[in-house]
Amino acid sequence: MDTDTIAEVASLRDEFARFLMRYKFGMDEIVTKLSILREEFSSTDGYNPIENIACRLKTMDGVLEKMARKGVEPSFEAIRGTLSDIAGVRVTCSFVSDVYRIVDLLTTQQDVTVVEVKDYIAAPKSNGYRSLHVILDVPVFLSGGAEPVRVEVQFRTIAMDFWASLEHKTYYKFDTQVPQHLIDGLTGAAETAAELDATMERLHREVRSYGVPTASVRAI
Repeated sequence: MDTDTIAEVASLRDEFARFLMRYKFGMDEIVTKLSILREEFSSTDGYNPIENIACRLKTMDGVLEKMARKGVEPSFEAIRGTLSDIAGVRVTCSFVSDVYRIVDLLTTQQDVTVVEVKDYIAAPKSNGYRSLHVILDVPVFLSGGAEPVRVEVQFRTIAMDFWASLEHKTYYKFDTQVPQHLIDGLTGAAETAAELDATMERLHREVRSYGVPTASVRAI
């Protein structure tokens, strides 16, 4: 590789890093909003519906690989218009009702624009996958002014998150060629996880109806 080519590649990587930086800032904005809600609930409500907040930003290689799979020329404009999951946030909640509550609190904020909602809790995927995906535009204020940035936020319960983690590890282990009996087992486990969510939520509501002291409620 000659000197000019090396310089060109380095310049492209720098430009790509600046492009991805906007998505990091958008992701940080969403995480901040969720963290504020989480802290408010912890301080005032005695019960925090948000168990965990995690985030991830696709790498340049990850973006280019996904664009190649989609068969789209990877210009910055095309990437911006094609991919909605460059910046991703995952929110784990205690109960299904908490998922919808936090989604509502986040998406009704004035500077957040809802682009798309995919409710795999109300309508699970055929393999049993359950989660609520919301694609948002959030303004990022840069030196040149405000710029809308797209962020995908996934909401799920602890049981849904545990199942999704196991499913991902299983498919990674077998390189997508998963034996049928394991696929059937995962589908059955998804139903079991959904039943557990329903049972735990019913018990949670019953406990709260008795007016149990705050410390006890938080532990359930």
